[in-house]
This record gives sequence, structure tokens and C-alpha cells, in this order.
Amino acid sequence: MTPAQSAMLNALSNEIDARAIVTDADAIAPWLDDWRGRFHGQAPALLQPVSTGEVAAIVRAAARYGVPLVPQGGNTSMVGGATPPADGSAMILSLRRMNRIRRIDAEAGLAVVEAGVILQTLHEAALAVGRRFPLTLGARGSATIGGLLSTNAGGTQVLRFGAMRGLVAGVEAVLPNGSVHDGLAALKKDNRGYDLTQLLVGAEGTLGVVTAATLRLVPAIASRAVAWAGVASPEAALALLRSLERGTDLIEGFELLPAESLDAVIAHVPGARAPLSGRHAWHVLIEAATSDPTVDSPALLEPLLADALDGGLAQDAVLAVNETQAEAFWRIRDSISASERALGPATQHDISVPVETMPRWMVEAAAACEARFPGTHASGFGHLGDGNVHFHVRAPGGTDPARWYAEEAETVTAFVHDLVVAAGGSISAEHGLGQMKARELERLASPARMTALRAVKAAFDPHGLLNPGKLVLAPRGPIP
Repeated sequence: MTPAQSAMLNALSNEIDARAIVTDADAIAPWLDDWRGRFHGQAPALLQPVSTGEVAAIVRAAARYGVPLVPQGGNTSMVGGATPPADGSAMILSLRRMNRIRRIDAEAGLAVVEAGVILQTLHEAALAVGRRFPLTLGARGSATIGGLLSTNAGGTQVLRFGAMRGLVAGVEAVLPNGSVHDGLAALKKDNRGYDLTQLLVGAEGTLGVVTAATLRLVPAIASRAVAWAGVASPEAALALLRSLERGTDLIEGFELLPAESLDAVIAHVPGARAPLSGRHAWHVLIEAATSDPTVDSPALLEPLLADALDGGLAQDAVLAVNETQAEAFWRIRDSISASERALGPATQHDISVPVETMPRWMVEAAAACEARFPGTHASGFGHLGDGNVHFHVRAPGGTDPARWYAEEAETVTAFVHDLVVAAGGSISAEHGLGQMKARELERLASPARMTALRAVKAAFDPHGLLNPGKLVLAPRGPIP
């Protein structure tokens, strides 16, 4: 621990509860690695405040002593966005103890929740008053609201409700100088200049520490229909999606995956079964939902799927007959990343391209990668309705993971990202940039974008103390 870090902790011991300061190495250890096991950090202390006032005290002390802070929620980042630096220069600022749901207004369709609230907890609380928060993802049992907001998380319902950015009505945050931005009021009109709430959404904790948010809720689902269909190609899947959209505006999820992703789940997840009896090159998972209790669940999709089968848009399809089967279908989708990880080392890319381009891009990019890197295998799955592809390039069989990540992965990723940019896409769709993609952003983003991002970072955090090494790699200025 450096002298500055020791001085900061000594000062804080008079301002915050003693339980908010953790220096035991064993207690800190679980929070030093990222979810994928790709990034490993060190931290002399883990700070776990229980109030916005304590967060403000910590940030003021960090500014006074020049100690970097790494905000952390559920630590489910896919890009090392919540992992501290390896040199031990930063302390972890955990928001997990700030886990209160301050208020739910069912009539207004708003919830005010603290940053450490787990997504699943919010789902349950909203459902208890006849509402729902329409964002979900595989890590809903551990991902926190602060992390989801800070990465502008997407998930499987973006098609109908948009990403996190569109669901945030207000934010409370502690800025790098320790001042508190109270922007929780859900104003429909506010023209007081720059929108600080939206600057903080997707900022990955580099501009401020989110402590609470006002989130938009929608009516609870009265009935839903979940279906699984086999299709001949990604192009056929997109044609099926467009056909369904012409028939209803209630489609919430439309997930595309190749047969090999389904095979991986069946091989590695106990009890997983193929939803269809025949073999299909590609599969789609479809969900439609309504808050209208008079609508029968099968009616949401059954006639539309019948038309699709008659028209040759789908080769086969099955409608879940109950909630258990519906959840089994979604469990397949949610298990793909973990199942494919069990197959061996791979570079995993969360990217987006224009929706109409996505089917062709998935096929052509996979072929290009396999030609450029002999012995590899490339494939993609994802949210076809919003152009988000999770694109994986798996190392040749028998490859040593450590060697692959050290010697090959960076080159493979750069090649994939070049293909994305050539298609007019983005190298980060819903997982953020973190430390994994910060260099690639500098390499590929336009000078205008980088100038603007660096200027915003410098204006908010001139000494680079909040989440250093993430998103924007601005040089740290002198500490007064």
C-alpha cells in the first residue's frame, strides 16, 4: 500500500463506517478478476459504502490524495471494465451494499433504485406491483443496476424496448470532485444544456460513480408466447422476422443461432434438449408478449408461424406449451457463451452491424476468418432484430489457451474489428469497451469521435482517477 493510499484510508476512517473499508486480502481476492478470467488486478482495499454520502466522502478523499478508484457492481463485465489495474494503484469502490429500492410508483411506471440492486431483484419488485422492468440478460441474478447503466446494457428485449439508455429517466451520481449530481427527477422536458444523465449512461464509471437511477417500468406481462423455429439461413431468419413484424408489434425477442451453438449447449448443459426433432442449419428463438389479459398466449404467434411455415420462411417450428418449456428454450440461449467457452480458447466479440447487413456479414465474416487463420472455427449468434452479433473465433484444437491469448488473439480480434468497421458497424454493441477494447477504439474510431471523448473525460476527470485504463485511454494529468 502506498503512502497516499494509507493516508486516504486513515482520513476515511473518521468519515465512513468501519465496515465500509476492507483490507483483508482474502476478502478482496474474489473481486480482482473479470468474469471471463482474462484480466487480473490488484487492490490494497475494497471500499463498500452504504449511502451516497459515503460514496461522496470516498471520492473526495480519492481526489485529495490522488488515489484512483475502480467502481464495481456485480463484476460481470465481459471486457474487464470493473477489474482494477494490475499494479495495485487503485482501490475498488463496490456499490453492492447500496442495494435499496427507494421507491416504486406503479401508477407513474417509475422505480428509483440504488446502484447495487441486482437486476433480478428489481424484476421481482416490479412484478409485485403489476409492472416490469423490460431489460433482461443471462447475468440477471448477479448484474447490478449501476453496472447495467454504466455499460448501456442491452439484452434480449432491445427489439421492443431499447437498450438501458432508453429506460433511464434520471441518475444520481458522485462526480470526480466529490460533488453529487441529483438528477433523479423524471422530467419529460429539461433544456438546461448538456444531458448529464445520458453522459453517465454508457460511461463505464469514467465520468462519475452512479449511486442511484430512476428507471422506466412497463405493464406486467399478462400472456406471452415463446417459439423455436428452424430456418435455412440467416437471410431466411431476417425474412421471418420482417414477416412477424408485419403481423404484430408485440415481438420482444428474436434470437438467431447456428446449429453448432445449439449442439454446444446440449453437450455441456445437463438436461438441455433440442426443441425440434429435425436437423436445421440455423435456429431462431422468438418471444411475443402482451399486457392484455384477454389475449390467449398461442394467439400471439401461432397464426403468424403457420403463415411462415406455409410460405417457406421457416422449415419447422414449435410453440412452447407452458412456462416450463418457454424457460427451457431461453435457457438454451442464455447458456451459449458458457457452453462455447467449454470448447476451448476463443476470441469473443460483441459487435453490431446494420440489421439488414447482419445475415450476410455473419456468414462472410466467418469464412474470412477461417481463411485468414487456418485451423480456426468462426461462428456468430445474437439479437438479429437489433444487429447485435456475438461473434466467436475458436482456436485450433489442442491450442494452449495461454499461448493463444498472448500470441494470436489480438491479431484475430483486430481482423474481426476491421470487418465490422468496413460494414459500417460498431466494435461494441452491449458489453462496453472496458480495458479489452480501449486500444481498438483508438485505432478505429474517427479523430472527431476520439477528440470529443477525450475532451469529455478531461473535463469531468482531469486527473484520470475514475476507472483508469477503461474506455478512453487519456493520459493522467499531474495531481495537485
